Amino acid sequence: MALQRGTGMSLILRLELDQSVAAFGQLTRAIGDAGGDIVAVDVIRVTKNTATRDVTVQAFDRDHADQIVQALTDLPGVHVVNVSDRTFLMHLGGKISIHPKIPVKNRDDLSRVYTPDVARVCTAIQEDPSKAFQLTIKRNMVAIVSDGTAVLGLGDIGPEAAIPVMEGKAMLFKQFADVDAFPICLDTKDTDEIVRIVKAIAPTFGGINLEDISSPRCFEIEDRLRAELDIPVFHDDQHGTAVVLLAGLLNAVKLVGKKLEDLRVVVVGIGAAGVACTKILLSAGVKNVIGVDRHGVLVRSEHYENPIWSWYADHTNPELVHGGLDEAISQADVFIGLSGPGVLTIDHVKKMAKDPIVFAMANPFPEIDPEEAEPYVRVLATGRSDYPNQINNVLCFPGIFRGALDCRASVINEEMKLAAARAIASIVTDDELHEQYIVPSVFNKKISRAVSLAVIDAAIATGVARRERSDYAQSN
Repeated sequence: MALQRGTGMSLILRLELDQSVAAFGQLTRAIGDAGGDIVAVDVIRVTKNTATRDVTVQAFDRDHADQIVQALTDLPGVHVVNVSDRTFLMHLGGKISIHPKIPVKNRDDLSRVYTPDVARVCTAIQEDPSKAFQLTIKRNMVAIVSDGTAVLGLGDIGPEAAIPVMEGKAMLFKQFADVDAFPICLDTKDTDEIVRIVKAIAPTFGGINLEDISSPRCFEIEDRLRAELDIPVFHDDQHGTAVVLLAGLLNAVKLVGKKLEDLRVVVVGIGAAGVACTKILLSAGVKNVIGVDRHGVLVRSEHYENPIWSWYADHTNPELVHGGLDEAISQADVFIGLSGPGVLTIDHVKKMAKDPIVFAMANPFPEIDPEEAEPYVRVLATGRSDYPNQINNVLCFPGIFRGALDCRASVINEEMKLAAARAIASIVTDDELHEQYIVPSVFNKKISRAVSLAVIDAAIATGVARRERSDYAQSN
């Protein structure tokens, strides 16, 4: 599918046919002529003169869907009863709900889960607050906090519009790592207020997942919460992307026979994800990273109003390369894109070193068209699910929080992230590793367990775990 047409949409069309005027074959032909793809047909009702069917049709985008519906509307003997977007149907009433773990069947059950017996549990926690991890949802509950200012591909859409994304995140937490999570969308952009609110609600949660908060506020919010809370705080847009990127790069360099410390890496887009990706690369042993943003290459001799860019310039670009992407990309081994479509050209790729590795992760449209890049690139990864090597955060954040919750880590530190990246990379065996398979499928059931155990080991090794290894073994 051409990138320009979008990722597609699925419709359910309820159609009533006057069988004396129209035949079903005419209907399917009209859909086909309009470029629609019939996925399923269900008979709803048949009478002597009419037949009503639900026809599931795949379209490229909203405009294409309208064209298909119009083609059917113009067809004699066909009445379009209803048009349903399957994505909207999946969101009716929201995508998550809360269910009790214990049924309340009689008066005795009621007295134990609520008044009066619950008072004894409350008193026990009052006397020893750490028991909240044993006796409440805190031990397995993560808050997904957003202000809706940097929603992927949409930008600043506000808290209400961000809720479906956070609900989806909660679903992934549960499905992939059995972590309970709840969306908290805040109607404020004020950094101090966001920090205050998250600190105020923190007693209920075992971890905080910050999501879709715009840069540079996201850096300060995370830093302050990490310093002021004793539970893990993890900005997934930064660190989740960085972990999966490193996992992919570990396997990519193995494939092309290069070493991390010898790489020349160009990062385009020095926002939240770009900074986090660079930090984890430096921690992993990469020595030569060149950052490029809208003003060109970041160089330590320059003055930047953005303090994050100043930090970045001070810690990267050891050769003091000046200019823009044209200058930075020369003889680069790796390109990492966290910017927008069209940034990287074939001419740029041709300037790269032998066996170029390209991570074009802008979503939904990568920095370079994968079909155009394929003849010139040894390894290509994107953020899209319809191409090989998807750099998808779901590979890491469920397992990272699973591990952090299980060992009751106070933070998620750099060593835990590095361990998670190595664990993800290890899922791809040497026999499986090839240019189109450097990261495992998100549906590989081994991932969450491998990541969580690696995170636990790193948390214990770095002294941030509050459960001993024996405690963990006994309860699992």
